[in-house]
Amino acid sequence: MKANGYVHKYGDNVDTDVIIPARYLNTADHKELASHCMEDIDKDFVKNVKCGDIMVGGANFGCGSSREHAPIAIKKSGISCVIAKTFARIFYRNAINIGLAILECPEASERIDAGDEVAIDFDTGVITNITKGESYQAEPFPEFIKDIINSDGLMNSLKKA
Repeated sequence: MKANGYVHKYGDNVDTDVIIPARYLNTADHKELASHCMEDIDKDFVKNVKCGDIMVGGANFGCGSSREHAPIAIKKSGISCVIAKTFARIFYRNAINIGLAILECPEASERIDAGDEVAIDFDTGVITNITKGESYQAEPFPEFIKDIINSDGLMNSLKKA
């Protein structure tokens, strides 16, 4: 598994209410959720994000409520992977469950800047900042998580089993 895209960067403690504001939770339409992703902290995110892009956050990314709408909105906006120093545990599990790739890597979180081009090899955990010519090491996904992500979520991976 690999990903390659340009970075949209945010700071520490990006909570689920910022990722997808509660006022939009009355829809189950994933594309509608994606159309409001990050709008309270980055009104241009949905206009600028391209399929395959990468989101980078600081510490405690995805804190707040346990809503699965947050990783769904990120994934359906086109983001292929979220890299952060650390993730809130419920967000981490929800992201994997819906098939959104996420990697914890403090060095990458600190060194990567908005707009950098980044390539990720999920088999090795290597994150390459193409713009800066740097590489960072994250923990590679175990096979069962790769299966979930490749199946577009936990429920789809169970159907294949």
